[in-house]
Formats: sequence, structure tokens, C-alpha cells
Amino acid sequence: MPIQNQTSVNNTNRAQIMSVSPVIFKVPGRQVDLEIRVSAPVTGKNLPIMLLSHGHGASNFLSSFRGYAPLVDFYAAHGFVVIQPTHQDSKTLSLDTNGPEGALFWKSRAKDMHFIYDHLSEIETAVPDLAGRLDKNKVAAVGHSMGGHTVAMLAGMRVTDFIKGEEVNLEEPRIKAFVMFGTPGNGTDLAEWASTRYPALKGTNFSEMKREVLVVAGDKDAHPNFSERSDWRFDAYHASPGPKCLLTVFDSGHMLGGISGYDVAETDDENPQTISFVRDITLSYLLSALNPENTSWEDAKEKLKNTLNPQGRIECK
Repeated sequence: MPIQNQTSVNNTNRAQIMSVSPVIFKVPGRQVDLEIRVSAPVTGKNLPIMLLSHGHGASNFLSSFRGYAPLVDFYAAHGFVVIQPTHQDSKTLSLDTNGPEGALFWKSRAKDMHFIYDHLSEIETAVPDLAGRLDKNKVAAVGHSMGGHTVAMLAGMRVTDFIKGEEVNLEEPRIKAFVMFGTPGNGTDLAEWASTRYPALKGTNFSEMKREVLVVAGDKDAHPNFSERSDWRFDAYHASPGPKCLLTVFDSGHMLGGISGYDVAETDDENPQTISFVRDITLSYLLSALNPENTSWEDAKEKLKNTLNPQGRIECK
């Protein structure tokens, strides 16, 4: 059943999924080839597309197209074609971190997503049994941590290049929906530890991020290495103009219950119920953001408001 005909999240009607990797592209200006993974329902047409950006992270493989299975499996089983690039900051590539973008390859990350959008037809034909099944007018961008920073750039966030001193704008107007998990906050409040290692984060400016976005953050996602402020990961919502919505996930840290992988050591707040809650809410948001007639988001907000012991809170502006 095409996803645009769905009106709510139904976890009992998940589709079988397939996954193909690596799909490889030579990209001018990139140090290495762009490798992506594509996960999709086995059947169905008019399938919306999700560009999923991994975090920077200290792990060897989760910060690549191999990570984020708890999200990928779920979104694909509910009708999305999920495209995951391995960005150049991934430890799997072992690239020199002393280049002009520093360790985060922050501009390259956003440009990866532009390239993928520009080459959706080639990706479609490269994956067996996928040709003719994509709805290229319904594309969402989703990212966690540094991936949230990447998605924020696509949604209009500006970043001042710490070497050239010029403001960089890599907004992608063709993307229709944005979800950001655990996104880095304002650069002016970046702690010394992060400023030394990741100077690109000092240039963050949300004032021009005018697109409609769902910001997701755990209420315990705070670390003095990044900021002394306990609400720093909420800046993408508070420091940007509307329309925006914020999902605060209760009793949760940076990994939001374990979204980067199944049973992984880096998850210090592992909780399957939290993952389920986050996935359901974000899917509801995406269904409505890509299909204005779909009521899933309004239904989810109303249900959460009337829940006795909610797992989170939604506020919008």
C-alpha cells in the first residue's frame, strides 16, 4: 500500500524489507568514492525517500552506512526508501582529519546529500527491483548528532567557515521534511574541549534555518565537553524561527534509547521502549510532513497530550 494512503502508524503491518550495499559513486572533489546503502520495502510503489545522515561518533562502524539499524529497519518497513551515505568523517575511512574541513568534513557531509538527491535515478536503477517505485517528489532528511548538523544545513542553518571566515549556505529546497536527533547547539556556547577538536561547530547559526523541522532531543543529553548548558542540544528549536516542533524525550540521553545500533556499547541509555516511542512519533511527523492530508502527526500529538505517564513532550511554534 502506498505510504500516502496511510493515516496512522501501524506496527503490526510492517513490510518485508531489502537492503543493498555498497552502491558506489565517484564524486568530484571527494577524497574517496561515495558509498551508500539502500534499504526499502520489498513491494510497493510511490515510495517516499529518506536521506539518513549518521553521527560522527567514536565507534568504528556505526558511524557509516552500516549503522542506525533500529531506525533504518523501522522506516523501511513502514514504506520509506532509506539511503545512507558513509560520510568522509567516518572512522571506517581513516582519512586525514587535518584538512580544510577539519575532523568533521562538515561541508562534504551536506554536499553528499545534494549529490544523492541529484542522482536518485541512478541509485534507483542500481538497486535490484527498485526501478520505478520511488516518489522523487517526497524526500525527507533525517540525521543524528553530527548528522543532525548536516540536516540542519540542508534546512537552512548557516555555518561560518573557521578557516576562510565566510558564511556557508548549503540549503536544499527540494527536500520536503527534516528530522534532527541530538543536534549540536549554538557555536557561541561551545566548550573549549569541542572548540579545539571541532572548530566548525563554533560557526553554527540557526537564525536562517526557516524550514519546517522536527527537533528531537533527550532531556539528559548534556556533556560539559560540548557545553556547560544542559539545554544546548535544544538550540536548533529555540534559536531558529518557526515553524518548528520540538520532541523532548524524557529520561533519555544522546542515544535516545539506542538509535545508532542494536545492543551497542556506546548506548548509555539503552531502552527499547524509548526507541519505539521515538520511532513512532517521528514516523507520524514524516507521514504528515510529506502528505499534508495525512493526520498522523496531529493524532500523535493528541494521543501524547492525553497519555497519563508520557515518555516525552511535543511543543511547536
